[in-house]
Amino acid sequence: MHTHTRQYYLSDIPLPEALRKFHDALQQAGVLTLSEAEAVPLDQANGRITAAPVWAVRSSPHYDAAAMDGVAVRAHETIGATETSPLRLKVGEQAVWVDTGDPIPPGFDAVIMIEVIHEVDESTIEIQTPVAPYQHVRPLGEDIVATELVLPESHRLRPQDLAACAAAGLTAVAVRRLPHVAVIPTGTELVSIGTEPKPGNIIEFNSLMLGAMIADWGGRATRWPPVPDDYERLTHTIREAVTAADIVVVNAGSSAGSEDYTARAIADLGQLVVHGVAVRPGHPVVLGVVGGKPAVGIPGYPVSAALTCELFVKPLIEQKLGVPPQTRQKITAHISRKVLSPTGEDEYLRVRLGQVGAKLVATPIQRGAGVIMSLVRADGIVTIPRFSEGLNAGQEVVVELLRSRESLEGTIVVIGSHDLTLDLLASELRRCDPNLTLASSNVGSLGGLLALHRGEAHLAGSHLLDEATGEYNLPFIRRYVQGRAIVVVNLVHRVQGFIVPPGNPKSLTTLVDLTRSGNTFVNRQRGSGTRVLLDYLLKQQAISPQQIAGYEREEFTHLAVAAAVAGGRVDVGLGVLSAARALGMDFVPLQNEQYDLVIPQEYYDSDLLQPLLTLIRSADCKHKVEALGGYDVSSMGEVVAELS
Repeated sequence: MHTHTRQYYLSDIPLPEALRKFHDALQQAGVLTLSEAEAVPLDQANGRITAAPVWAVRSSPHYDAAAMDGVAVRAHETIGATETSPLRLKVGEQAVWVDTGDPIPPGFDAVIMIEVIHEVDESTIEIQTPVAPYQHVRPLGEDIVATELVLPESHRLRPQDLAACAAAGLTAVAVRRLPHVAVIPTGTELVSIGTEPKPGNIIEFNSLMLGAMIADWGGRATRWPPVPDDYERLTHTIREAVTAADIVVVNAGSSAGSEDYTARAIADLGQLVVHGVAVRPGHPVVLGVVGGKPAVGIPGYPVSAALTCELFVKPLIEQKLGVPPQTRQKITAHISRKVLSPTGEDEYLRVRLGQVGAKLVATPIQRGAGVIMSLVRADGIVTIPRFSEGLNAGQEVVVELLRSRESLEGTIVVIGSHDLTLDLLASELRRCDPNLTLASSNVGSLGGLLALHRGEAHLAGSHLLDEATGEYNLPFIRRYVQGRAIVVVNLVHRVQGFIVPPGNPKSLTTLVDLTRSGNTFVNRQRGSGTRVLLDYLLKQQAISPQQIAGYEREEFTHLAVAAAVAGGRVDVGLGVLSAARALGMDFVPLQNEQYDLVIPQEYYDSDLLQPLLTLIRSADCKHKVEALGGYDVSSMGEVVAELS
């Protein structure tokens, strides 16, 4: 196996400069040409791009046709007909019966509708009004005239266009060949979809995502088998792909690590134009030319891969097809919290959107190049320009929409504490009404109440225990959500406890056990109800947080805590039974608690929330929540308090 020492090519080129350099290199290599034409049957041409003007080979209609059921007549023979002096015409000589679409008999030039005809007998009809020449007649070529331009070049074919082509006498149409993109995943750790991954394995799903994106843009993707981290095998595969495809995309290996060979391979096989672009996520991008074809190396993390593929591969496909760039609708919204961003890079921040009162609110989604669920959950993208330090809470931002503006009207924005019940409710609500979306952001109970105070959510999930009174949520609502009428609705009572590996190998049953040497713990973030509960229980038992190894380590959801335990990174975490059960972990119950939905009165009474409230109070929903484990649903949907 041929190896190379570590090579540091990474630069920090601004995006516009990287695009310009790449374009210039492709132009110099003669790559920026349109795809050649191919003839495609009409029934396979929807969505394709015309490669030449489409001319009619036949007129439509190709004969004078009756536009109504009735009789064909000679217009001049109907002159003089009135209601008081009807005119009689001889059937067969002066009038011929026709149906809609029938040819007009030779010598006849108009049609009288059957509704205004009086049949005197089989050979005679009577009319009360005259008709003008070509009345109720579709003349030859009324719609399309032979040799007429039906469609221009570089037009994306739609269903109605296919019908027009058929009416114009065509059976096939010349379209641009789909640009062929080879997608080459790399990495020794990759295993195929359907394989049971072992520790250290990663399921190779990026090529599935990238291939579908390429198809959406009008290209045709071929997903190559994963290539291990081997320089010779990678160069051999790229060389093969270049002969078969118009564009080559190498996924992963684009950075500057000891096993990142993409930049080196492209440089050795052709021309390395750019290595490193000032975008986040996705900095280690490789742009080059190999064998007269564009070669693009994109990072392996899925969010980076999706973004950089869109930035650098999509324009190449559009160039080959000769179509203008597909753009998304942009709107303004208010960012829900402060966002810090590294200077020097354009950051593409994914957000969830919801119309809360008169304000469109953009809530940042968990960042991280490897968080593929951020792609799933995102409603839009906010670009934070380079040399900006980030965004301030409440700042107006421009959002590039990933879904329609109209669909945002049906989004219920939930900010606050995480609970698996909310995930279940989101699915059940969509099943009941496909126009509604429950979008939850996990920032902790206290963060949810503050979001309500700022007018950034329709409701918040909260389970904050007041140490002084032993009461849940109400003291905190009075303190942090002032000046608003609030309805508090119970969602569930649930069990909090230790999430531990199967069999509880370290026999962790009490809080004191957390202080034993060798035990590692994972906590929830500050402001979460679980963190408040833990601190309350520790204080009751006079246990100092400093005695617990891992107290400062934080996760933002119960499932993340369970995942940390399941992955062997920690021995124990505090969470709910349903999260432990979801990941096959054991559970040691510690405390029952109350989880409520905190809803401003105006939203509680709104049409938007009524389907959700009805769902929560339904017997079927309660049964499904109970099946998750660890939940008491006896008070689910009941009003706990009304505060003003």
